[in-house]
Amino acid sequence: MLSIGEFSSICKVSAKTLRYYAEIGLIHPEEIDPENGYRYYSISQLETMLFINRLKSYRFSLDEIKSILHSEELPEEALCLALIKKEQDMKKQLLEYEKTLEQMNQDIENLKQGKSIMSYLDTIEIQLTEVPQMYLLSVRKMVREGEYPQEYAKCYGRLFKVIRENKLTVTAPPMVLFHSEEFSPFGLDTEFAIPVKEYVTGTRDHTPGLCLKTVLHGPYSALPSVYAKQRRWAEMEGYEGNGPLCEVYITDPSQVSSESELTTEIYYPVKKKASLHPNSKEKK
Repeated sequence: MLSIGEFSSICKVSAKTLRYYAEIGLIHPEEIDPENGYRYYSISQLETMLFINRLKSYRFSLDEIKSILHSEELPEEALCLALIKKEQDMKKQLLEYEKTLEQMNQDIENLKQGKSIMSYLDTIEIQLTEVPQMYLLSVRKMVREGEYPQEYAKCYGRLFKVIRENKLTVTAPPMVLFHSEEFSPFGLDTEFAIPVKEYVTGTRDHTPGLCLKTVLHGPYSALPSVYAKQRRWAEMEGYEGNGPLCEVYITDPSQVSSESELTTEIYYPVKKKASLHPNSKEKK
């Protein structure tokens, strides 16, 4: 048997941490002396502690480790599935870090050249264009912030099923229209839509009219910058919003190997602001 001090020294885990692990049911001492409360661990528990440390190095939480240790499934199967999922999560995080580093390096270069860190906004191009009327087959619903990935798949799956069953003709890529400007406790008023040639039950007229148009080549994380640039352009040129913002997905995310290959068109319907009469005063 090993005292808590010896066990702690071998595994490089503090006695305080071992007491906490016992408290949460992760690993208990093999014996506790009833007279003095001294804790003792068996030699076989060294392997358990090394296993816990190994999973911690893979960024497993203590709750996750506890679930693996006490899983009712076959230990090897449960562990393998957990490791595969963790590997996928870490690869995703690694890609996010790589994108962040790339962006940071670009910001550093801009600052070295005496440019503002926000100078990238100057590269976002704005076009004023007239968008013709179209027929939309759509699903409109309130969507909470974390629900969008599932809702994209669910709603477009439903719409394409209707298109196949009714032999409709798709005339443009899928799009999303945002009918509210901010999230409420119930989510954002969102319309998932596909333009079709035929006017049938379930379709509606959509007449965007005059719009600010921006073509984004790259990840969806850059969309807020486009929104900001369009709003700033509209303000400077004397325009105001005149309908729901619209994103058109030119490329299918499932068909590209990198987010840099994505192409999205953003349309912001606008109209000229009403001019104030020379003798009138703007309300403050």
